[in-house]
Amino acid sequence: MSKRLEVEAVRIAYEGRTIVQETTFALDEGVIGCLLGPSGCGKTTLLRAIAGFEPITQGEIRLHGQRVSTPGWTLAPERRRVGMVFQDFALFPHLTVADNVGFGLRQLTSRERRDRVAALLRLVGMEQAKRRYPHELSGGMQQRVALARAMAPRPEILLLDEPFSSMDAALREQLAREVRDVLEREGVTALLVTHDQLEAFAMADRIGVLSQGEIQQWASAFELYHQPANRLVADFIGQGAFLPAEPVDAHSVMTELGRLSSASGHDLNPGTPAEALIRPDDLVDDPASQIRASVIERAFRGAEYLYRLRLPSGSEVLCLLPSHHQYAPGADIGLRLEAKHLVVFASRDRG
Repeated sequence: MSKRLEVEAVRIAYEGRTIVQETTFALDEGVIGCLLGPSGCGKTTLLRAIAGFEPITQGEIRLHGQRVSTPGWTLAPERRRVGMVFQDFALFPHLTVADNVGFGLRQLTSRERRDRVAALLRLVGMEQAKRRYPHELSGGMQQRVALARAMAPRPEILLLDEPFSSMDAALREQLAREVRDVLEREGVTALLVTHDQLEAFAMADRIGVLSQGEIQQWASAFELYHQPANRLVADFIGQGAFLPAEPVDAHSVMTELGRLSSASGHDLNPGTPAEALIRPDDLVDDPASQIRASVIERAFRGAEYLYRLRLPSGSEVLCLLPSHHQYAPGADIGLRLEAKHLVVFASRDRG
């Protein structure tokens, strides 16, 4: 599979201040990637550099094997065949939906342009709204039109800068799945920037977790959750708590909740202070268990409650339990550890 995007040892700095550290990753053709991290971590700056709006200080960026950015030289954005969906969608208010989608297709004949616009509106489920104007559409509908417009010229890669940020959490995740379906059907290579984990999980094949301008790990959502590269990724992705752990051998540790084992080895030796990550889904309630915990608080999640529990040592863990199991704050419950993935770091490792 050919590489559509290659970012190699890229660094971006302004007036001596480094925004993006030395960063390397690649996207294969047809793959959807994501740069995930909190505000100010450098993800949007990196996306803008890929689009051609920001210069780079070190390294190079290649699109389909063609060098497009090096220190001191940047290929103009309009020559990169890059599509971009902005946070505010940037639709032209005086143009209809159909005219917005066809805006970048002036090199085509009238019939070719009409056919391409019609095909894209069908793809995003907006064919019935082709004569309407942006102000007549909901946020989700505007997002679909912006997506169709960006895809219309068949760009080498589609870049999406926090495209769902103005919508509520439930709609963001739903639209992320819908956009993924559209991109897959069209065979588009895409790179998304977001701070929302569920949005990233719903849409991306590969995710890069950024912190302070540096990619900590470039992997699938499953790998980030179950095989985090360092403490920082483990803290950022999902929920969980770290418990003191005593290494038994290269494959297992002993914790207050019991023994955790893994088929893969870890660079830990008996006697080395360590910490094991316990996810909420690693624990189940077991009235017969000798491992006890007291309920500090609970949060209703529909089918489940998320409990915050205190162990006898004073350490706290999180636990997801079916909502028909109701324990009030202060209740004593039994726990059984059912972790299938061992995530453990030396206590001195802070990512």
